[in-house]
Amino acid sequence: MAAAATILAAVLGLALGWFAGVRWLHNGRTIARAVIADPEEHTTMDADGAVRSIQGADLTLPVDALDEIWTPMHLERLARTYWRFLSRCTLGFIRVLYDEDERRVVLLLRPLTLLRFQAPEYEMDDRRGIVRWRIEDGVLVSAAGRGGDGYLEIDAQRREAPGARTGRLHVEVEVANFYPSLASAVTKWFYANTQSRIHVIVTHGFLRSLARLDLAESRVGRYAGPSRDDVPDPPPPGAKPSRERIAT
Repeated sequence: MAAAATILAAVLGLALGWFAGVRWLHNGRTIARAVIADPEEHTTMDADGAVRSIQGADLTLPVDALDEIWTPMHLERLARTYWRFLSRCTLGFIRVLYDEDERRVVLLLRPLTLLRFQAPEYEMDDRRGIVRWRIEDGVLVSAAGRGGDGYLEIDAQRREAPGARTGRLHVEVEVANFYPSLASAVTKWFYANTQSRIHVIVTHGFLRSLARLDLAESRVGRYAGPSRDDVPDPPPPGAKPSRERIAT
């Protein structure tokens, strides 16, 4: 019962905070144009209860601005920007705590760990950049989804430019092989109409916010100096990440 109450409190916090996030999102100058471009079946749940959810956006921006941010340092900042947006749009109810080998998404305080991720993995070449957090455990994760098989991933891909001075970037946020405890503790219908729907709304807000190109400075700064050649290459398009953790 305590776990279920924590889950419901987290869902409520996300719902209430989203309204503040919308107001914050529309403040500030935009540099790029962001258009939501989700896959047709953006959220699915298989017979075993594993969720896959993908939200995407196409960003059109000056090619010079795109070239400037196409570095491992800015990929790391993109990752930090995601967590910053999550905290802001929930009025600080949801926070991200950093440790050397893990990231915790907590409801106000450390003991209330909603999601615990392994340290992020980065992959990048001249056309694609990926940051991936493998899901370890947490209140929102059922027993079947613990141990790092599921993951949260941001995938940025440079696409064919519409003009010589214009660049195009497709950004996707994917949750894969996630086993939500809410679906098993209550009903799949309730999960689909609460936690899942709020996740989609918040992620769309994050993707739209990228039009400002306001990338937060990394808390860790692992890639403040290295070039793309120092980062592992991403897998071929459509390929699933290896179950083996990438050493980065």
